[in-house]
Amino acid sequence: MSGQTTIDLVIFDCDGVLIDSEVISARMLVAELARRDVHITMDYVAHHFLGRSYPVVLQQIRKEFGIDLPPEFEIRYRASLLSAFEKDLKPICGVRTVIEQLKPDYCLATSSSPPRLAKSLEITGLKDLFADRATTATEVRNGKPAPDLFLLAAEKRGVDPARCLVIEDSENGVRAGLAAGMPVWRFIGGSHLRNLVNSEGVSGGAAQVFASFEEFFRLRPDLRRVAEPSG
Repeated sequence: MSGQTTIDLVIFDCDGVLIDSEVISARMLVAELARRDVHITMDYVAHHFLGRSYPVVLQQIRKEFGIDLPPEFEIRYRASLLSAFEKDLKPICGVRTVIEQLKPDYCLATSSSPPRLAKSLEITGLKDLFADRATTATEVRNGKPAPDLFLLAAEKRGVDPARCLVIEDSENGVRAGLAAGMPVWRFIGGSHLRNLVNSEGVSGGAAQVFASFEEFFRLRPDLRRVAEPSG
């Protein structure tokens, strides 16, 4: 992506972009499903669920295994997940520095539930950056890969979709951003995507692929806020 396109809003996905949560989430989901004799692999989770909301998980399990997961499954899964987050969840290295130096406006758009998002941001120390700057899949009819989530995030901030930049890790997220008419960069620095660094077709249509937030302003120097002169 060249510097010719003006960016007025950077929209960050949360899981796998702001926080290194996807491996933890997958591990907990695999374990909880196994308790109900539904056996899936981490690769299965990555293929079917990465970037998707919990209702999509329910639909896929029903379709693939003919099982309707009861409400108590979600309660148990979310409880075990938050417990694991408390122990192991970390922010993605360098993302806070990038956000604090951004020249354009910014926000986040996520498939996570509001309670999970709030807890995740609190645990990782990013809560202060996103007060009144979050949109979740609970606010739209169609989740990723539909464009609804990103379009609503842009609407909330009053920015034309064409002047938004989406930062995503999942293929579904990349597809959603592109469907919204937004330029997309794919971040592959989360622990769940480390094997993709040299993979063919890793961009999924994204304009840029990057594995560290140290690269962010090298890709678009104009997105960094110029420091005020001292004195």
